[in-house]
Amino acid sequence: MENNNGVKRYQMYIGGQFIDPHDDSYIESVNPASGELWALIPKGEKEDVDRAFQAARQCFESDEWRGISPTQRGKLLRKLAQAIADQAEHLARMETQDNGKLYREMLAQMKIIPAWYEYFAGLADKVEGSVIPLDRQSVFNYTLREPLGVIACITPWNSPLLLATWKMAPALAAGNTIVLKPSEFTSASSLEFAKIFDEVGFPPGTLNVVTGYGHTVGDLISKHPMASKVAFTGGTETGRKVAMNAASHLASVTLELGGKSPNIVFADADLDAAEAGVIAGIFAASGQTCIAGSRLFVESSIADRFITRLANRAKEIRLGDPMQPDTQMGPAATPGQLKKIEEYVDIAKNEGARVLVGGERPSHPELANGLYYYPTILTDVNNSMRICQEEVFGPVLSVIPFDSEEEVVKMANDTEFGLGAGIWTNDLKRSHRMARVLEAGTVWINTYRASAPNSPFGGYKNSGIGRESGLEAIYDFMQTKSVWVELSDEIRDPFSIRT
Repeated sequence: MENNNGVKRYQMYIGGQFIDPHDDSYIESVNPASGELWALIPKGEKEDVDRAFQAARQCFESDEWRGISPTQRGKLLRKLAQAIADQAEHLARMETQDNGKLYREMLAQMKIIPAWYEYFAGLADKVEGSVIPLDRQSVFNYTLREPLGVIACITPWNSPLLLATWKMAPALAAGNTIVLKPSEFTSASSLEFAKIFDEVGFPPGTLNVVTGYGHTVGDLISKHPMASKVAFTGGTETGRKVAMNAASHLASVTLELGGKSPNIVFADADLDAAEAGVIAGIFAASGQTCIAGSRLFVESSIADRFITRLANRAKEIRLGDPMQPDTQMGPAATPGQLKKIEEYVDIAKNEGARVLVGGERPSHPELANGLYYYPTILTDVNNSMRICQEEVFGPVLSVIPFDSEEEVVKMANDTEFGLGAGIWTNDLKRSHRMARVLEAGTVWINTYRASAPNSPFGGYKNSGIGRESGLEAIYDFMQTKSVWVELSDEIRDPFSIRT
């Protein structure tokens, strides 16, 4: 509902009902492009979390959900996919108001999200057990793959529904129920999604959306004893805490965490394509993506020329209202994130880096109320600087020249992260050599930021645990049961193990 000032007041979605928070408290959601309050988000507490898990567990154990065949689950997921496609423009507007990313990018995300539900709908009845060929022929041994139970999904503010979908689509296809906790900064689209989900026909309690702060609701969800698994996307430090919380009751985890991805340009690359890929890798979404190609390595023989091209291109990027079609880069999502970007650029300068482009907030009156920061390119950096080792999550690119494959591989891998990497070269052999030695869960060759529902995504090292998307994802939301059936009438020695 809306109040007299046009501010929307949302409710949580628990047990198939939209309800007010237990203590009737709300979080103000501010549009980062205009600085205007536009929504009130329920501030959940322990009572709300407990109620959500109870509803999810009750649904999981009910005949209404367990009695649905995998094929029927697939049909529900396809119906959900169509409902999302029908509401794509509305959901995109919600996300743009919430996090300031370009409307056309959010719309593109909403239009591809149904593909994930379609893909996992198709997998729902393709998951099979096995018959084990035991040496003892009188025993029939087979396996079943079964859902885990209640899945706690915790998502960040940069791509709320897309990253929730990567968790929810395989979890639902596998037969689990869900408690979803979106970021307190961008909860509106998840609550709007709940309205769509409610109309599709899933049993009450299949999906529950509890909103609130990470240090309260997020902490409670990740340590809740009814959570059979926690699927989390966010920062590495928070991910460690989530893993420890889940370990307290032996829940499994999927963690998609931070990145400091290298984008490597060799002298033989198509420089037009490489330029576009590097720009997309760091300045698309205002650099607020886990896979941002924030470290650019350029072969020395073309470094000056290529850096000049990038600088000229970066200066032309149009900042502005993310709802406008000619805007190329929107604001930072939160005041805290803008402050973090500014602090990291200052740290880099104090360590000796030179600001080639950007490095400050715009002074234009039309942008004064928004959380904008110019596209920034830093030179005179080395890989040991904090700007090259720590995730900024903003439009800040560090440039380092290199002379050989061996040198660039060593620098690219010299970080705690290992989420993504980009390679730009027309040398086929080199591209595959590099793909094998780079420590990253995803390697893009002559492209960047590509994803698909049937291709696994995840990180090496401190960039995460497990994989989202692809066939592996649905198995991560299931457990295997071994069933033994004695077919003979023989009475065996009760004090001897059976093999």
